Amino acid sequence: MIRLKNAKQIEGIRSSCRMLGAMYRELIPLVQPGVETLEIDCWTRNWIKKAGGKPAFLGYGPKKNPFPAAICISINNEVIHGIPSKCRIREGDLVSLDSGIDLDGYISDQAISVEVGKVSDAVHQLNIVTRECLYRGIAAAKAGERLLQIARAVESHARTHGYGVVREYCGHGVGLSLHEDPQVSNYPHGPNPRMNNGLVIAIEPMINMGKADIRVLNDNWTVVTADKQVSAHWEHTVAIFDGQTEILTERVDQ
Repeated sequence: MIRLKNAKQIEGIRSSCRMLGAMYRELIPLVQPGVETLEIDCWTRNWIKKAGGKPAFLGYGPKKNPFPAAICISINNEVIHGIPSKCRIREGDLVSLDSGIDLDGYISDQAISVEVGKVSDAVHQLNIVTRECLYRGIAAAKAGERLLQIARAVESHARTHGYGVVREYCGHGVGLSLHEDPQVSNYPHGPNPRMNNGLVIAIEPMINMGKADIRVLNDNWTVVTADKQVSAHWEHTVAIFDGQTEILTERVDQ
């Protein structure tokens, strides 16, 4: 069931999103060669706690295997849900950061792909196009229109550049829980409800340099490209209300 939010709830989600944007602005400069991804998770946990929030991702998921970190860190051929570890970031990596904050029960969700130092032209182009897919999807999110317009906007732009669009994972409703209805696909399929005032969704293209095929590693979280080519991931939390669409998470592009 799709839960539409009222003005008070949207303001609470907006505050959480602003906090998340502030965190990212401080975090991005720390993504440097030689840094362990576990250090980034530790920093993220401490920052959110000091700011007065809770990590929305930490402990999320099945009881037998909850997500063990405050932030997903996915590098190069890792698409999403990368678990922080002693792995060190290297020059030329594309590092996708995905995190959320629970601020007094209001949830934010945002992802950004960070280019570490000088990346290849091909990786840079993938990152640019994936970010463009995100903003094309946002432009298609309008009250009264159908949800799959977002998917069409994302997929058509990615395919124009010959990229694979991940199908098994997608965006979602967000705000009062981390994952709510509706699913926000990046390719046209499934239910196609109208987008009404009060809808809050996370739009998040996951675009592969090669084919769309993916697989999940033995940790049952980390998703990687099947052909081992690089993937990029960008996400914003968006609200549709009073006949307008607002990006609630702040723009923190490099």
